[in-house]
Amino acid sequence: MSKIHEQFIVDQTGKKTAVIIPLKDYRQLMEDLHDLSVVAERRHEPTISLDELKQRLVADGLLQT
Repeated sequence: MSKIHEQFIVDQTGKKTAVIIPLKDYRQLMEDLHDLSVVAERRHEPTISLDELKQRLVADGLLQT
C-alpha cells in the first residue's frame, strides 16, 4: 500500500479530532483489517503441509500437475 495522504480536522485549540483519508485508502484499510480478523479467528485451526495442499487442489481440479 502506498503512503496515505491524510488530512486532519482540528478543534478550536488545534487538537486533532478527526482524520480524512481518500476513499481508496479507506477501503484498502478495511480490507486489511478484515484479513487480519480472519487470520486471528483461524489461528488455532490445524495446518496442512504444502504437499497436502497441492494434492487437495489437484483432486479438486484447481491445479494441474
